[in-house]
Amino acid sequence: MRNTFKSSILFLLFGALLLAGCSRNEGNLQDGDKNISEEMDEVISDYIIQKYSSLYYNTEKQFEVHKVYGTNESDGVISVYMWSYYGGFNKSTGIEKQAGHSLPAVIRLNKKEENYSVIEYTEPRDGSLYQSSLKKMFPKKYLKLAQQDSGNIEDLQKEMDKKVKQWLEKKD
Repeated sequence: MRNTFKSSILFLLFGALLLAGCSRNEGNLQDGDKNISEEMDEVISDYIIQKYSSLYYNTEKQFEVHKVYGTNESDGVISVYMWSYYGGFNKSTGIEKQAGHSLPAVIRLNKKEENYSVIEYTEPRDGSLYQSSLKKMFPKKYLKLAQQDSGNIEDLQKEMDKKVKQWLEKKD
């Protein structure tokens, strides 16, 4: 009886360790954008704008807005799971987007002293590889949200329109 008890305890401990190891990636998840500072938001948008400004040329000004599903911090690296909406605009066409995209993304930030820097940016692959790459990018907890948001960006559209209108109203 005593050996069975010890075996059961050992089995339970091993099982707990195994489960903890498997869910390590999702262990520190923080839902929403409560861990995203204004500076982090700015670094994310600036990075994406810089990354795409040369690809979507013929626009006067580019903007990026994003919806954060959650974050995960591990070894000083903050992973941000989000939906990004990028657009390029011209004053002559107003709030009508001239170029851009809307997609799920994961961005990893590192904080050095008081500044954040992007160390990795990942988007899903195109075509038949889209779903499998999305599954690799996002924890299960946020995967469904990313899949549901495809084409449903009304809130991000409103935020984008607000930024563009502020730019249009600015006097040079």
